[in-house]
Amino acid sequence: MFVIFLLAALIRPVVSQPLDYSKVFDGDWQKAINFLEANNQWLKPVLEKHNVPYSTAIAVVFPELVRYSALRDKMEITLLKTLYRNLGDDYADFSVGVFQIKPSFAEKIREEAFAAIGKKARALFKKPSSFGEKRLYRASIIEDLENPAKEINYIIAFFKICETRFNTNFPDEEAKIRFFATAYNTGFWKSVEEIEKMSKLKFFNTKLFKTENYSYADVSLFWYKQFIQK
Repeated sequence: MFVIFLLAALIRPVVSQPLDYSKVFDGDWQKAINFLEANNQWLKPVLEKHNVPYSTAIAVVFPELVRYSALRDKMEITLLKTLYRNLGDDYADFSVGVFQIKPSFAEKIREEAFAAIGKKARALFKKPSSFGEKRLYRASIIEDLENPAKEINYIIAFFKICETRFNTNFPDEEAKIRFFATAYNTGFWKSVEEIEKMSKLKFFNTKLFKTENYSYADVSLFWYKQFIQK
């Protein structure tokens, strides 16, 4: 009888435990938490002003805060910034700032912001036509992305664009976070089907060189669940 119970225990399906991403990313996760604690006094009001829920917005960008904490002391992007200003994102496209936005992503946001937000977009961005040269327009984007107080405007615009573009009735807030997080990570200009497919893939990491990858949306939801349980 003992042998039967032993065999049953051995062949029982193994149920994998969900990852604790705060331990996976360890010190970099805590640095991201520290950034929020130090900046919430202005982050929360500016998001609330534009009717963007704090918990949802931060969940969407939190993996990038972790990634920024891991990479900020390891990357030298002076040359890349010069190439982008002068030649555009075909020559240099790289993540900038605490929210790790690429210039090409920022340009697409600014291109669609006025249509999605209307007059309110004027408080966030200048129109490209207000810059005399393309180089100056690109320089303004780099300047924005390096300043968290200006980079947050791109997050706000991203949310407004997605809410306009994807008129989807999400079953709950977690489903919305999973979708928006994937759109933020892979491109809001993709179709609903493409974004939903990408949400199931694992390609997020915080290293300069290829290592184990994780689901960006899973990391977002892990922070969100921790936040709402406090």
